[in-house]
Amino acid sequence: MNRLASGLLVIVSLLITGCTTPTCPRNPCARDGTERSVSPTEPEIAALFDRWNQSLQSGDPKQVVANYAESSILLPTLSSRPRLTGAEKEDYFRHFLENRPSGEIIMRQIQIGRDMAVDTGLYTFLFARTGAKVRARYSFAYRWDGKQWLIISHHSSALPEK
Repeated sequence: MNRLASGLLVIVSLLITGCTTPTCPRNPCARDGTERSVSPTEPEIAALFDRWNQSLQSGDPKQVVANYAESSILLPTLSSRPRLTGAEKEDYFRHFLENRPSGEIIMRQIQIGRDMAVDTGLYTFLFARTGAKVRARYSFAYRWDGKQWLIISHHSSALPEK
């Protein structure tokens, strides 16, 4: 087998196996079982907003708060008070979810690093219960905890009125 065919065979086998070998850069575990850093793709980070937005649809504040790392900050859209603890976040989302919000990304920019990523842009919330719409700026900073991506910082602020 020539070098080109051999190289293609390696690439195809990595694609088929999902790149699960310990030396694969997308595998979070090294050969000795210790965690190593990971670099996500833009679609993976974009999907984290979808996960968060789906948890809003559940109407359960605990499901929303499960997206946040234990040590994280929420600077919410409809409150001037920073939320640092799980209980504070849960309290905010309990009230926020009452109007059945659904978020839609208007524009975004994703920055990716090792074990961290930032998704920043504009989104609109539609509140099904009241019919109200709120356009806001947002930023989600995520960190890989060895098992999943969690929000470590979430800032959201309504856009100034025109």
